[in-house]
Amino acid sequence: MDALDRVVKPKTKRAKRFLEKREPKLNENTKNAMLIRGGNANLTVTEVLKDIYAVKKPFAVLYKRKNIARPFEDQTSLEFFSKKSDCSLFLFGSHNKKRPNNLIIGRMFDYHVLDMVELGVEKFVALKDIKNSKCPEGTKPMLIFAGEVFDVNEEYRRLKSLLIDFFRGPTVPSIRLAGLEYVLHFTAVDGKIYMRSYKVLLKKSGCKIPRIELEEMGPSLDLVMRRTHLASDDLYKLSLKQPKGLKPKKKKNISHDALGTTYGRVHMQRQDLSKLRTRKVKGLRKRRAEKSAEDGGAAPKKAKSA
Repeated sequence: MDALDRVVKPKTKRAKRFLEKREPKLNENTKNAMLIRGGNANLTVTEVLKDIYAVKKPFAVLYKRKNIARPFEDQTSLEFFSKKSDCSLFLFGSHNKKRPNNLIIGRMFDYHVLDMVELGVEKFVALKDIKNSKCPEGTKPMLIFAGEVFDVNEEYRRLKSLLIDFFRGPTVPSIRLAGLEYVLHFTAVDGKIYMRSYKVLLKKSGCKIPRIELEEMGPSLDLVMRRTHLASDDLYKLSLKQPKGLKPKKKKNISHDALGTTYGRVHMQRQDLSKLRTRKVKGLRKRRAEKSAEDGGAAPKKAKSA
């Protein structure tokens, strides 16, 4: 049994809070990513990992030491780091003669590798090379995907889902216009994937709606897909399964039409109109004979006073 797999009983309140954070929840936390350098990573791969870390912060962990690992051959080291740092996403960088400037992006399910895609970096422009203003740390990006191959090819479709998982950031209840200032654009054409990042500039337009301009911010990557390791359909469906507590409860006697109008059926008890309080009118008063008939007998006579 692995040291991280054994049952650990907390001895302090701090350890108890730490273990409670890692317990399964109905609404999961924002996914963290770990960025790992391989044993033979060159300067280009190192700069790519640093720039992706700058984009992903604060939901990322950058390992400064080199780690000799081959994810497509042995995944135990990645699973160990995933348990240790509580990260469900990873980006591994390496470089060799057969696969130069290599990046492996993937995600975990139950601390085991679910999907993994190997990408080759053909061209790279760093953040520091583009002398423009940058977005503040922790800005939630807007993701745009261009190219029909993202919807047609199964490998590209899974890569699109993986990139959304990696860069989407925290879930927010509302959005303000000034917060939409960062765009990540992915274009797939002719077997290559172009990643570009822009800063949104809101300019004056003479009306309430501002004029929008895009200014390239960096980093900029030209990628090509190499190897893939995709989960089976059954395992992929299992990873998407939601707990029962998140499923909305079905409401009875409520239906919706094609236009979204809500219709409801209301059930009411039968009313007793004899007890209905009405306006007292002199002509509607019951006579003494009618009252005695309802009571089932004659009304008792009043005794004469002596």
